[in-house]
Amino acid sequence: MKRVSFVCDSDTWGGAEVHLTHLLRRAVSHGWKPSLVCAEPVAGGFIPFVPPSRLSVVPLARHTVEAPAIRAGLAAHRPDVVVVNLVDPGSNAAAVAAALDVAPTVGVLHLAGDTGTGEHRERLAALYRAMSALVTSAREVKDQVVSQYALADERVQIVHNGVDLPADPAGPAGRDIPRVGGLGRLTAQKGFDVLIDAVRLLTEQGSALDVVIGGDGRDADDLRAASAGLPVTFCGLVTSPRRFLAGLDLFCLSSRRETLPLVLLEAMAEGLPCVATDVGDVRAAVGDAVVVVPSADPRALAAAIGGLLGDPVRRRQLGRRARRHAKHAFDAERMAQRTFAVLDRVCVETGWRSDQHGPG
Repeated sequence: MKRVSFVCDSDTWGGAEVHLTHLLRRAVSHGWKPSLVCAEPVAGGFIPFVPPSRLSVVPLARHTVEAPAIRAGLAAHRPDVVVVNLVDPGSNAAAVAAALDVAPTVGVLHLAGDTGTGEHRERLAALYRAMSALVTSAREVKDQVVSQYALADERVQIVHNGVDLPADPAGPAGRDIPRVGGLGRLTAQKGFDVLIDAVRLLTEQGSALDVVIGGDGRDADDLRAASAGLPVTFCGLVTSPRRFLAGLDLFCLSSRRETLPLVLLEAMAEGLPCVATDVGDVRAAVGDAVVVVPSADPRALAAAIGGLLGDPVRRRQLGRRARRHAKHAFDAERMAQRTFAVLDRVCVETGWRSDQHGPG
């Protein structure tokens, strides 16, 4: 069985980390023995998915120049291929450099972002060109790294995110006062300030709604202050997205920047009607299964939410359409199959042999 070591150099738990749990859970069924080298801040979230002997917890290396602990952890696991979880183009460069010292490396890039300038960009470009392949969930991200790092188009594979499909989707909760929910890190990227502005507009128009926002982050205090007097509740860190989503009548993704966020796909898989901003590959990937509005536009967001709040029949229809589309396009098993196919190809290209490892 081939060996893959994943690297998660993150300071907070989010969609990129959930994506990695899907791959860890499915690795063996696709012919790979997984291990994980993980930064201490998020290590606890991975404990259910990796045996202790195959989990190395190391200091966070994001935005540093070198990552000797990551390199040592990878070397101890003796991988055939290393997969580095990349939050955005520039923040995990030290982890990529460490991985390249150990084995052929594949990057999974979750967001577009700052690609650097001058010598810094050249260093990043050299690291990306040294990787055997790059996987991302959005055309926007592929186009950015291909153009700015001079990567060959065929080296970057688009693999849409996937989620577990519940056999018993919750659907809209059916509350007398509809509950709208958003879930994610409380940072500017997620646009919860835009959602709060939209809620203010809706309440001024006389709309009855109840809004819950799940998650934590550096902007939590500012967002709570901005929502004073509005029907908005912050419920803190969410350990069970299914339980959170089950209480909603409508899900809202208000982000300013994403690729194809897992939380939106999870809401669709639960059969919830969804409103989402036009970021990353959202519009192209969801079609007419989600109401899509411009990002950073509270009036457009309020209009979309308000239209659904006043039409429970349309909400139910949209929720059923979202569930069907998620089942067809966003199954985590399909995502894993396509990702491990990339690793299989890297093994062929780098001359992997089934006898190169001893026992263990």
